[in-house]
Amino acid sequence: MDNRQFDKYRHLGLNIAYYRKERGLSQSRLAEMIDTSRTHMSRIETADCAVSLDIVFKICDVLEVSPTKLFDFRN
Repeated sequence: MDNRQFDKYRHLGLNIAYYRKERGLSQSRLAEMIDTSRTHMSRIETADCAVSLDIVFKICDVLEVSPTKLFDFRN
């Protein structure tokens, strides 16, 4: 991950966590639904790793949100 983009990854992770919790899903359950590990899901939400668009789109499908919502970085 390019550290110059850290804030964007952090906002993305926060938005994923927000919509996940709004749907009443645990990290483990969401990870299972998108076929990844809970550890990877945690790392995505805490901006500890880069995330592929494939994973982002899977998350959008499960959470029933548009990519636009996950990439809405309000300050």
